[in-house]
Amino acid sequence: MKQLFGTFGVRRVANTVLTPEFASEIAAAYGTKVQGTIAVGSDPRTSSEMIKHAVTAGLLSVGCNVVDLGMLPTPALQYAVRNYYDGGIMITASHNPPKYNGLKLLDSDGIGTPDELEEQIEDIYFNKKQERVTWDKIGKAYKRDIIDEYIDEVLKRVDVEAIRDANLKVVLDCGSGAACDTTPYIIRRLGCDLTTLNCQPDGAFPGRNPEPTEENLGDLMAVVKATNADIGFAHDGDADRTICIDENGDFVFGDKSFALVEKAMLEKNNGGKIVTTVATSNAIADIALQNNGEIILTRVGDLVVARKLQEVDGLFGGEENGGLIFPDFVYGRDSGLATAMILEILAKTKKPLSELIDELPTYYSEKMKVECPDDKKQYVADKILEDTTDYEVDTIDGVKIIDGDSWIIIRPSGTEPIYRCFSEATTPEKAQELVEWGIGLINKHLE
Repeated sequence: MKQLFGTFGVRRVANTVLTPEFASEIAAAYGTKVQGTIAVGSDPRTSSEMIKHAVTAGLLSVGCNVVDLGMLPTPALQYAVRNYYDGGIMITASHNPPKYNGLKLLDSDGIGTPDELEEQIEDIYFNKKQERVTWDKIGKAYKRDIIDEYIDEVLKRVDVEAIRDANLKVVLDCGSGAACDTTPYIIRRLGCDLTTLNCQPDGAFPGRNPEPTEENLGDLMAVVKATNADIGFAHDGDADRTICIDENGDFVFGDKSFALVEKAMLEKNNGGKIVTTVATSNAIADIALQNNGEIILTRVGDLVVARKLQEVDGLFGGEENGGLIFPDFVYGRDSGLATAMILEILAKTKKPLSELIDELPTYYSEKMKVECPDDKKQYVADKILEDTTDYEVDTIDGVKIIDGDSWIIIRPSGTEPIYRCFSEATTPEKAQELVEWGIGLINKHLE
């Protein structure tokens, strides 16, 4: 069982647990297994430059060559690795608060490393089995800028002229994260009238928390409404998630934007395989049924979805948190292409976002979370299973309790000492009732 790796990589408090020594030794363990030329990138956290130097040193010490791609979104690094390199390490804590940082390790396809490789890396790390090379075989390091190429590739995948002709008015909130050097330029090259918030990189994230939740996007919602914009976009710290705000200034949950893009992709391709997680809305399955699609469900985690997309030659995939995956481009959640695709949908349908969302199957969802020590997570899960033997239960990931068209999923976070509870129902009252019941089940066994 893994001790360091979570849902995607290793995340810890920077310079407390995630020290330069820790980062260097993990990187050396990874490099011992992977070898070759490794791409390294980072988000703008205050600790990222320090960690990047440590990671580079660790990789060089085991004979790997290192290409430093600078500050960039995780999907841009994944694009680079898939096309040019033997592996990659993204230095980021994604949506976590500023004091955290982390290492997202990638395989040669640009997908997060599989469980078996992470177990081997942990074995090397804990037993000090890094294979350091002699002085004359130390790797070489150099820099490269991949951002312009990544932006060009995004634009190749949408109808640029249709978007330009629509004269869309957009407000963008990059959250001071890694998207600051990509998404504003994508939107401007699409001919949109752009207003920006928090689009200067700042590792202290002064404008808002990096996670693009409704409670963190009040400024964006207000500016969209005040400026009569057509849409607002928000990203997380490493820019692999995209959240939308409609023209009324209302928050659009990630499963709604997922469903919107899914519908467009299925219509354009006359069907296809859609991969998502057990925590995603029933609307995704409804739309697939209506458009010659097939739904395949996985555990929560974008790298799990990405690997399944690769395995089944899937058309499209994603998660309910605004993470959309276009496997012909990047095997991971991609904020840049997601933004461009949604703008294309607005341009071609000539409908406001709120109307497009209203046309989707209607379900209501609620999310809550509660702190839970890592060493109690399995105990809580076992007890919840004992409490729910009278219900239809799915244990692909956590505990999903199904009640007709309604469900709740209770699962421990893979990156934080918390339990999450998601609910979905055909009425908001039922969704609220279910999520409160789920949190009650967790709290019952935390006492």
